[in-house]
Amino acid sequence: MNKKVAACVVACAFVMGVAGFGYAAKINCEVTAVEGEKVTMTCKDASKIAPGEKVKVASAKKGAVEGC
Repeated sequence: MNKKVAACVVACAFVMGVAGFGYAAKINCEVTAVEGEKVTMTCKDASKIAPGEKVKVASAKKGAVEGC
């Protein structure tokens, strides 16, 4: 009985962990306008997000400049 309960708990944890990946979608966007606090972006696949949805934005990483 204990093995069945443990297997069920592990399976449920796995399913919930995999389902969590569905919420984090990566979308490539380009900033087209900035007006004070308002930022307008053009995205390649905007169908993954909805109006009013909170998103996390990170700037593109630029290569390091190396000296002599």
